[in-house]
Amino acid sequence: MEAPTKAHWGAVKQILRYLKGTIDYGCRYSKGTELKPVLLGFSDSDFAGDIQDRKSTTGIVYFLGGNLITWASQKQKIVTLSSCEAEYVAAAAACQGVWLSRLIGDLLGTKEAPVKLFMDNKSAIALSKNPVHHDRSKHIETKFHFIRECVEEGKVEVEHVGTADQLADIFTKALARARFQEMRRAIGVDRVHQA
Repeated sequence: MEAPTKAHWGAVKQILRYLKGTIDYGCRYSKGTELKPVLLGFSDSDFAGDIQDRKSTTGIVYFLGGNLITWASQKQKIVTLSSCEAEYVAAAAACQGVWLSRLIGDLLGTKEAPVKLFMDNKSAIALSKNPVHHDRSKHIETKFHFIRECVEEGKVEVEHVGTADQLADIFTKALARARFQEMRRAIGVDRVHQA
């Protein structure tokens, strides 16, 4: 194990300063007015964001009735060859949305509803909707084609969202302060009490 560098200590200090400055923050939840709350997911990825191993980072976030219920940021286990592939691999996180939809259906005693998954890469959306394997997608591991199967079976509806409205963006890369604060508010994280 190598010794921490000055850059590592700088990152640790930055994290500690952030935690100290956000101690009063938490998730805000509001009562919905919908009879049947809608499950919405956002999936995003950077492309080769890790400068050492060139692996991408997946960010996912799910809302139920406009309230944040789960989120994740995780380095992908494979090196992808394009931004389309990185986004497509990130979309395999739809399995969590399918599970959530099934759980909600069981809890409410209703049929599981399709999950709406928003992505900002039109090529990855086309790949998820097209059952024909293209030469460009043959190398993608079979497990990542789960999203395509879910779309074919009507369990997931994939839709485009502009990059400016991609709520999972906050989980994939460092953002400028104003953009970070805007995204943090958009996902429902806000000051919950005064210090």
